[in-house]
Amino acid sequence: MSDTPALAPDFTLPVTGGEEVTLSACKPSPVVLFFYPRDDTSGCTKENEAFTALQGAFEALGAKLFGISKDSIASHEKFMAKKSLTVPLLSDEQGDVCEKFGVWKEKSMYGKTYMGIERSTFLIDGDGRIAREWRKVKVPGHAEEVLDAVRAL
Repeated sequence: MSDTPALAPDFTLPVTGGEEVTLSACKPSPVVLFFYPRDDTSGCTKENEAFTALQGAFEALGAKLFGISKDSIASHEKFMAKKSLTVPLLSDEQGDVCEKFGVWKEKSMYGKTYMGIERSTFLIDGDGRIAREWRKVKVPGHAEEVLDAVRAL
């Protein structure tokens, strides 16, 4: 059994601004992927705002930062414009990447169960390996904690 972190599953997804992002093409930069349930909801807005506020600090460390949900690019662009967000958002409408990263989970609210994205963040090092992961993220202080982990790489 080795202590080498697992390789992050590679993917190509559309990103706000009209391009596509392929994870493996981001090397040798570290990459932060934060999965969130839905555009323009309170927790997701706070999380996106927190990462937007720290985006310059992540970039100064050479890290690439992306948010991911199953919302469409049109939804993402509307959300970004409404909330003045600057972190690029990836659209995983088919849910393939959510499945690969294990964030598509059964959730429950008000006694009803449904499938949805479990708020999770992954720090991928310059070799494409998952250096750190956060599951069931609580938004307050999370972006700062992720930034500290990038500094520690």
